[in-house]
This record gives sequence, C-alpha cells and structure tokens, in this order.
Amino acid sequence: MGRDKVIEDIKSYSGADAKEEDFKKRFLILLEHPHAFERTHLPGHITGSAFIISEDHTQTLLVHHAKLNRWLQPGGHADGDTDVARVAMREANEETGLIHLTLSSPRIFDIDIHPIPQRKDFGAHDHYDIRYLVTGSMDEKIIVSEESHDVKWVKLSELENYTNESSVLRMRDKVSNS
Repeated sequence: MGRDKVIEDIKSYSGADAKEEDFKKRFLILLEHPHAFERTHLPGHITGSAFIISEDHTQTLLVHHAKLNRWLQPGGHADGDTDVARVAMREANEETGLIHLTLSSPRIFDIDIHPIPQRKDFGAHDHYDIRYLVTGSMDEKIIVSEESHDVKWVKLSELENYTNESSVLRMRDKVSNS
C-alpha cells in the first residue's frame, strides 16, 4: 500500500460527524508532504491504531499508555511504512502480545487527529491516527509491553469508567451501532 492508496482511502472514508470530515481535509493536506509517514515530520505525522474488539463484540482491549497515562487503543508510528493497516496490526501485537488478531476490514474504521505534548527530546506535535477495527480472542494471553502500565479487556458498556477520550467512545459507538 502506498501513499496514493492511503489518500484514496481517506477520500473515500465517510466520517461519523463533522469533526471527522474536518479531519479528512487535514489528513489530505498532511499527505501532500513526502515525509508524512515519518515520526520526525513536524508538526505532525501518520500513526496507525487498532480498535480491538472481542469475538462477541462486547469488549475492547485497551492499553494504559505509560507516557500519556491514559487508557487507549494500541497504536503507534508508521516510521515510513505507508501500509497503515500493517502498522496498526504490528502495534496491536507488540503492545498486547496477542498473536491471533484479525483485521475486520481493510477499510478505515476511524480517523483522529490528537495533540502529543512536548517531551524533553521532542517537540509538541499532532498524531494523524488512522484506525482499523480488529478482532481478538479473550482466551489468548495478554502481555504488557514496556510502553504500558497495563492491558485490559473492558466491556464496551463500561468504557466511560476507563476513558473520556471522545474518539475512543466514538469507536465504541460505531461498533455498538453496526
């Protein structure tokens, strides 16, 4: 998958609301830059995430992100890889230890642009996050990576007890309404 395919996928993506439609415009502007898939590109770059749901579609697997101190879906930097679904699957495996993950669809499930605060070695910037819906087995052993404090299956109906991130709740609503 190359940059042109990502642009095509973003253009054909139907946002759930006006905010996502605005994100589409901003993604397309970012994707004009040749280094949009590199983490060193500031003020922002492409990332890929996996919204992992249980086989019965009642729970999601969240990681308690160590640097951000928040419960989020697994994901990370593209680091030059323009196959963002592959990035999302790689990050899901690395951050949860799950091996038997299934990409529910090659189509984009959600998009988001969110700020990342300045760190001592890197300036504040935005993550242009492309999310994919992924299915995982609750029977498989979970591993907590060094990037997280914890990894946990959370009932979709109890998600607000773990996060108030509007984009995570939006993904939950998309699963619940499908």
